[in-house]
Amino acid sequence: MTALPSPAFWHSKRVVLTGHTGFKGSWLALWLKRLGAEVRGIALPPDTSPALFKLAGVADEVDSHFCDIRDPAVGTLIREFQPDIVLHLAAQPLVRAGYRQPLDTFSTNVMGTAHVLDALRGLDCVKVALVVTTDKVYLNREWPYPYREDDTLGGHDPYSASKAASEMVARCYRDAYLAQQGVALATARAGNVIGGGDWSADRLIPDAARAWDAGASLSIRSPNATRPWQHVLEPLAGYLVLAEHLWADASFSGAWNFGPASNDTATVRTVVDMARATLGHGDVIWGDNTDGPHEAGCLALETAKARQQLNLLPRWTLQEAVGRTMRWYRSLSEGADAKALCEADIRDYEAPA
Repeated sequence: MTALPSPAFWHSKRVVLTGHTGFKGSWLALWLKRLGAEVRGIALPPDTSPALFKLAGVADEVDSHFCDIRDPAVGTLIREFQPDIVLHLAAQPLVRAGYRQPLDTFSTNVMGTAHVLDALRGLDCVKVALVVTTDKVYLNREWPYPYREDDTLGGHDPYSASKAASEMVARCYRDAYLAQQGVALATARAGNVIGGGDWSADRLIPDAARAWDAGASLSIRSPNATRPWQHVLEPLAGYLVLAEHLWADASFSGAWNFGPASNDTATVRTVVDMARATLGHGDVIWGDNTDGPHEAGCLALETAKARQQLNLLPRWTLQEAVGRTMRWYRSLSEGADAKALCEADIRDYEAPA
């Protein structure tokens, strides 16, 4: 059976979670509280409306602080909490936003990561740190082979390049400072995540949910682009299980890929068709990849390392992930409670296979 986060481990652990106001951060905050952790969240206020952070009442579940991770005050917020574990998710997370705001993207993703990790120097209570980056840190050669953790880093666009640079920052802090003080530090590179509660711009499922809820057509730029799609709970489970291993054994430090099974990597068209099938409706305008700046056409992750060393296997197929996501949005529009919807998905994910 695939590994799952351990309530016995997380109970009473003091966890700093940056980016807790975002889509993945909100889901992770709810899961950590369910596991019994004491969580301090540090992030900017949510930048979408609606926002899962507000709808699910995440601020009521954690010790929430609004702070830019580029602000030196982030160090004070981390150190005074005396965390056992630091999970760094805060970032500028969008490719197209990176094109529009390259300097903000680089300063947030590179120097923001440096500010968070610098706060851990000399902080004796911390034992584990995890920096979340992206599958887009690799030098994309548009080949059909999945990228492995030891493949060359790169980045054509500012977002991808900034995340590759944050990998270098994490490696530097680990080797120059944190390893010698007993902090096990790893980086996590996850594929494209889907799930209820994401309202970010220029993301496939949120764009679909917005368009179809309004009775409009969904415009697709690159229907044949392939990505390693997965439900948001899949990489979050990976982060938590990896943190447990790091706590027990610092040799788990380093880079880790988290993604779907290789046969679940799919095109944008496939995911859209699955989403439409769940809802029973949805008009689409298919583009030809000529609209907008360059984005990778083919991207897949090799996850053998996580599978073999962490016993992590995807629990939900792509079809299950898309179906659950679209049903989440439909249930919310019909009046369901966002927090209850998230907790139901978490319970189902934790249930025996």
